[in-house]
Amino acid sequence: MGKVGAGGGFQARLSALLAGAGLLVLCVPGVFGGGSCCPPPHPSSAPRSASTPRGFSHQGPPGRAPATPLPLVVRPLFSVAPGDRALSLERARGTGASVAVAARSGRRRRSGADQEKAERGEGASRSPRGVLRDGGQQEPGTRERDPDKATSFRMEELRLTSTTFALTGDSAHNQAMVHWSGHNSSVILILTKLYDYNLGSITESSLWRSTDYGTTYEKLNDKVGLKTILSYLYVCPTNKRKIMLLTDPEIESSLLISSDEGATYQKYRLNFYIQSLLFHPKQEDWILAYSQDQKLYSSAEFGRRWQLIQEGVVPNRFYWSVMGSNKEPDLVHLEARTVDGHSHYLTCRMQNCTEANRNQPFPGYIDPDSLIVQDHYVFVQLTSGGRPHYYVSYRRNAFAQMKLPKYALPKDMHVISTDENQVFAAVQEWNQNDTYNLYISDTRGVYFTLALENVQSSRGPEGNIMIDLYEVAGIKGMFLANKKIDNQVKTFITYNKGRDWRLLQAPDTDLRGDPVHCLLPYCSLHLHLKVSENPYTSGIIASKDTAPSIIVASGNIGSELSDTDISMFVSSDAGNTWRQIFEEEHSVLYLDQGGVLVAMKHTSLPIRHLWLSFDEGRSWSKYSFTSIPLFVDGVLGEPGEETLIMTVFGHFSHRSEWQLVKVDYKSIFDRRCAEEDYRPWQLHSQGEACIMGAKRIYKKRKSERKCMQGKYAGAMESEPCVCTEADFDCDYGYERHSNGQCLPAFWFNPSSLSKDCSLGQSYLNSTGYRKVVSNNCTDGVREQYTAKPQKCPGKAPRGLRIVTADGKLTAEQGHNVTLMVQLEEGDVQRTLIQVDFGDGIAVSYVNLSSTEDGIKHVYQNVGIFRVTVQVDNSLGSDSAVLYLHVTCPLEHVHLSLPFVTTKNKEVNATAVLWPSQVGTLTYVWWYGNNTEPLITLEGSISFRFTSEGMNTITVQVSAGNAILQDTKTIAVYEEFRSLRLSFSPNLDDYNPDIPEWRRDIGRVIKKSLVEATGVPGQHILVAVLPGLPTTAELFVLPYQDPAGENKRSADDLEQISELLIHKLNQNSVHFELKPGVRVFVHAAHLTAAPLVDLTPTHSGSAMLMLLSVVFVGLAVFVIYKFKRKYFHSC
Repeated sequence: MGKVGAGGGFQARLSALLAGAGLLVLCVPGVFGGGSCCPPPHPSSAPRSASTPRGFSHQGPPGRAPATPLPLVVRPLFSVAPGDRALSLERARGTGASVAVAARSGRRRRSGADQEKAERGEGASRSPRGVLRDGGQQEPGTRERDPDKATSFRMEELRLTSTTFALTGDSAHNQAMVHWSGHNSSVILILTKLYDYNLGSITESSLWRSTDYGTTYEKLNDKVGLKTILSYLYVCPTNKRKIMLLTDPEIESSLLISSDEGATYQKYRLNFYIQSLLFHPKQEDWILAYSQDQKLYSSAEFGRRWQLIQEGVVPNRFYWSVMGSNKEPDLVHLEARTVDGHSHYLTCRMQNCTEANRNQPFPGYIDPDSLIVQDHYVFVQLTSGGRPHYYVSYRRNAFAQMKLPKYALPKDMHVISTDENQVFAAVQEWNQNDTYNLYISDTRGVYFTLALENVQSSRGPEGNIMIDLYEVAGIKGMFLANKKIDNQVKTFITYNKGRDWRLLQAPDTDLRGDPVHCLLPYCSLHLHLKVSENPYTSGIIASKDTAPSIIVASGNIGSELSDTDISMFVSSDAGNTWRQIFEEEHSVLYLDQGGVLVAMKHTSLPIRHLWLSFDEGRSWSKYSFTSIPLFVDGVLGEPGEETLIMTVFGHFSHRSEWQLVKVDYKSIFDRRCAEEDYRPWQLHSQGEACIMGAKRIYKKRKSERKCMQGKYAGAMESEPCVCTEADFDCDYGYERHSNGQCLPAFWFNPSSLSKDCSLGQSYLNSTGYRKVVSNNCTDGVREQYTAKPQKCPGKAPRGLRIVTADGKLTAEQGHNVTLMVQLEEGDVQRTLIQVDFGDGIAVSYVNLSSTEDGIKHVYQNVGIFRVTVQVDNSLGSDSAVLYLHVTCPLEHVHLSLPFVTTKNKEVNATAVLWPSQVGTLTYVWWYGNNTEPLITLEGSISFRFTSEGMNTITVQVSAGNAILQDTKTIAVYEEFRSLRLSFSPNLDDYNPDIPEWRRDIGRVIKKSLVEATGVPGQHILVAVLPGLPTTAELFVLPYQDPAGENKRSADDLEQISELLIHKLNQNSVHFELKPGVRVFVHAAHLTAAPLVDLTPTHSGSAMLMLLSVVFVGLAVFVIYKFKRKYFHSC
């Protein structure tokens, strides 16, 4: 989870670009946080909806029902698996982008003439290089070929039934969202938009609707409002007749709602701007809406009315309840930020989410952007001591810390899957940089064991992490992974959830039938397991639940995975053997339950042909689907089980309208299949028929039969196998050795598993093995390898620790601090626990179980407290100590020091704090020309200045995570004069007692003195002192011009001082504070010592007198503040 969302993130963000194909692509923003593998066409304003497959991320589990997929950028060919219901398209802006991408793929571009010939089927050199059925001959001088093993291609051009419709008037529109309403429905909706990349907004939109499977379309702009600009299309996942359209928030914030598959709409105004929607997985009218200002709203009326749930919600960290784990179907899980930036995990009911009705299932804070609610599991992350810690709740029970091998020390984690009551996770350990280790858990998601090391990862275009792991659809427990070995990436396959892995056997022959010399383990087949957003780059792999034996992927044969010399391969026996089908990348779709494969070539040029295979990729026939070559932007298959209608989206040129080609494949079938058209096929792994503890036999259509399958029949038979050692993996804390045995790791104490039980009770004593989850084997060695119930041994307490819940050593005065007591061994039910908080308060507990939720305490004073805990049982005792720093937030720092001082005299500087008692502090002092600071634990320092001039002093005070500072300037001279000033009482009425006001008034007083006496301003410094009544200090300074001449003598300073006193006593110094308010400045007479130094040099006693005046003024200020505010506490 690195960050149950970021740069190290529990960030379980999966984005499957081929939804429903079983692809596992993990997408993490750069800290378990934001970003997507599928960027919206206009990221500034496009809302996001959940579209990822079930069980693979916080966006895609049952609690996050899909509406429409995230917008996909496709240029110019992209196919969506037939299981999808919607597609987003973006037209390439000119040929430059297409050509550039095609060049990067390493394929030679054809000329227009070459392409035209290829489309007509002229010239074997331009055809797929397999065995030609119509007149193809073997080239002379080649080795003997095996035609039976070669992939054959029929070059005779056949014609598919198709119709073309142009979206007239939308030629400038460069984005489209397409939605096929659903099974047994003929309705298709298309929203086209003109997105201005310069303005960053949508300037036009059109809504189209078809009721005949895409043969014709009607423009609905008049039904939604001719001036209305639409930005997004949503479809209710549980009732496809309900459609929701969002208007462009740049123009207005409104919803348009349809309950008749988009035929008519009602418009509803909103008082917030929607960023994303989340539909309830069961209740069709329940929706969550996330606003652009991070507020979460709920609607129980399909968007007609909205109610605020919570403010400060973290983006994409909100979820509906999961049936079977939550009793209330309207429960909402969310992560909310506090004003100080912390995050909480909260739950509440959608229509009653008041503060009193909110619950906090995880005590304390969690790391920002880390909450994931997926199936029966809830995950959070909490970082303490610089290390991330991951917690899981299974079926909404209490959170437990996830246990990886002791020295895994993860720096990043991603939850891959929570299917079948088990967690599959990818973990980047402390010594890994571009690879991850795969771990698989027990049912509770607590104890993890290693499944595969060093799986390759890469970064997507938005910085998201993509891990090379693919779950094959239709066969549980079957995965493909790309593992890095000695800087080479190789593809491995497992049939038992990672218990055993092996390399892929390369095909026996190539596309032409020539033998392939590839010997394991030095040479094997390697596949690209991630689907790219860019269709020209490698990364095509597909499988389907209803065709469990067929896998189509791009890859290469050799010693390692390569990005060059990419070909297409197919397996029709679940990965045991492979066949090369194309030498260039194609998008492959499954029709008729996988009975027919459709391949469309990736090319930057227009095409009008595709390839069909009725025998699982052994032979291919060429079909034309349009009479005019088309730049293909996307393909969408009919929803439902049969998938016999396909819509191809494209354009004839980069400036033409969108062209919608409806292709109907029903005409290629002679009839529906009968029982005699099928043959049995047994799932196996290199001849081993027991897969995940069962033998499974499926029905397959005979390759020579060209009939339509219709509904998927599934497995014909499933028979459990007798358990063997191969059905068991190593348990937590155990490692498999070369002899196949699972033995304890060096760091693991097997007896520690009994620490949570009491004398007289029983616990499950591990044998070192655990059966692979979802494995269906019976009998055999099951009893031998299964954990045995054993009486709990009596143990003395050992390994006692006391820590804070957040792992910090600080707490805030007056706030709850939660302490956790941890014990490695001991009878938890019969152990007495005594906790002394160090502030005179102590508590006792009769057993450790009563402290599971933590021990809460509030400290009323600041300081360092010695917290001790002691546990005792009949066999012994143990104790632990925690030194806890209790602090109060530091609000203000004031640096107190003289305004003027004499050269070579000691100066005292004091940092005055508010409040005065905040706990342990560190002071950092910067003064004079020193390049290194002085660091102290005391709030006062003394120093000397050896030269005249103006000097700056800064103090920084560090209190916990807060650092405050204050800066003052002090004038240094060999001699000066000073005088205390007072003012007419009316000035106090306007004194807010803040530094800025004092500086401004000091400037006004100085100006008044200069005007009244004619003394140059360089000789005068006025400092208004803090507190009331308002007073100030007047300093007469010796001024020396830049040339170093005309420096005033002591007699000159004396004359200036007498002049100033004379004018002050005559009330000649005054200023107007505001109209009608005149303030007079006086020389203060009631002083403990002369304020004007009459001696030739400024004596040490005079300096002490000056400092005493400043501190007396400060004392008056502090006393007066207490008098006015009575008492201030934290």
